[in-house]
Order: sequence, then structure tokens, then C-alpha cells
Amino acid sequence: MRTEQEMFDLILGTARADDRIRAVILNGSRADPEAPRDPFQDFDIVYIVEEVESFRSDPLWIRRFGELMILQKPGEMGDPPSGDDGSETFLMQFTDGNRIDLRIFPLAMLPGLERESLSILLLDKDGIIEPFPPPGNRDHLPQPPTARQYADCCNEFWWVCPYAAKGLWRQEMVYARTMLDRFVREQLMKMLAWHVGAETDFSRGPGKFGKNLHEVLEPEIWQMLEKTYSDARCDSTWDALFMMCDLFRIAALRVAGRCGFDYPQGDDERVSAHLRHVRSLPPDAKEIYQTP
Repeated sequence: MRTEQEMFDLILGTARADDRIRAVILNGSRADPEAPRDPFQDFDIVYIVEEVESFRSDPLWIRRFGELMILQKPGEMGDPPSGDDGSETFLMQFTDGNRIDLRIFPLAMLPGLERESLSILLLDKDGIIEPFPPPGNRDHLPQPPTARQYADCCNEFWWVCPYAAKGLWRQEMVYARTMLDRFVREQLMKMLAWHVGAETDFSRGPGKFGKNLHEVLEPEIWQMLEKTYSDARCDSTWDALFMMCDLFRIAALRVAGRCGFDYPQGDDERVSAHLRHVRSLPPDAKEIYQTP
């Protein structure tokens, strides 16, 4: 596996030798002085170029970076559809384990280039790019929720839980897990991010896709979160659903206390009672609730 220095030498050497490339920016974790170093870190690179088309139309030019395991060009993909800011992206996974996410960005569109807080200007041939401030996690920290955002998160969480329960009662495990792992968990993770932020004056965050939650959550909260990841058995999935409810309630109440919001206790109590009722409902039930 090529070393970090060898990769930077290759990235910058390519830029220096190519007159089309006028500047090089490093984004992501390798720009973060506090990020732990490991061999799986990507090289998130932006080349500022005079024109993009010559890079886009030449399928062979990226071979200079190494032997590819797999290449993805989001600009040529229809699902999901890509945006159109005039740039071209080459996501390159190499056979030696290294990976470069390379964005070719047109110089003419430079004022519209989003400046990430985890960025370092590696090369500027013409002195045309305003210096970057010292890199930091400013853009990657959770922001305090508004009262509306908090209320919407709570409403969506409790609204979707009965869908998971319905799928479990029907023994439709794929449907139930989709409701649980996609929709219910999305709101849970959002609330946990706000919880971490609120407990630290929004100076720390969960990391991308919650990768740092094991470091920033209280041990007892982390242990509860671990228990929300179950196998595909029905009983285990029911247990995971109720654990998610308990965890959401704890986090949401703490966020409400810190931010001065009202927690929808009534929604919680009514939906939680419904979930318990559905779990105990016989598999041959003709009604969810019997008519008196």
C-alpha cells in the first residue's frame, strides 16, 4: 500500500505537471488535525481547472493514479441523479487499498465553490484563492434545533413506530425492519445528535453517520443504542423497537430540558401503549381493538 506521502506526492505532482490544473484543495478527515489516522482514510481532493471537458472526455487520464479496483463517476449516473455545477467527480478505489475522491471543478465557477471547514489549500499556482482558515469541525457539529424541528422529529418518530409494529404482527420482517432501521432510526439518530450537542454546548457531534457516538454518548446510553441492533427474529426486533422508544424518550426529554421545548408526552404514552397492545395481539385477531 502506498504511503500517505507517496499519495500526496502523486496528487500534487500530477497537478504541478498539468497546466490545466491551477489549484489543489484537500477536504475531509485528512485535513482534520484531530482525526485519528488509519489506512482507510480517503484522499478527498479538489482540482481547480481551467476547463473540465478535457478531463471528462478522456477515460484514460486517471490511470496515472494507480491500478483501479473500481471507479464511480456520479455525474454519469442516473440513480441518484447528479447535480450540475459544471464539475466532474472521479471516485477511485485502488487495488493497493488507497482511495481518492477527486472533484474536477471549473475555475470560472470558483465563487460558487462551497468552502468546507475541513479544508487545506495545498497548491495555488496563480494566488487566486482566498486563504482558508485553520481547519476544524465547525461544519460537522450538530446545530441547536428549532422548536419546529424538535417537534417534527418527535412526531415522525412516534408516527412511524406503529408501522414497524404492524409489520411485526404480520410477520413481514423485511417491511418491519425497513420501518425500524430506516425511518424510526433516522429520527432516533437525529435526536441523539441533538442530545450530544446539547450536553456539550454544541461543541461535539456524533460524526458522519454516527461513527463517533461510542465516544461521545454516556456509557449507559451507548449500551442502550447497541441493543437497538437486533437480529431478524421477531422477538428480538420487538425488543429493539421498545429499546429505541426508551432511548428516544430519554434523549428527547434531555434535549427538551436543555432547549426549553415541550416533549409530546401524550403521543409517547398513547403510541407506546399501542405498541405493547399489538405485540400481545393474537396472530389470528380480526380486530386491533375489540368493540365493547
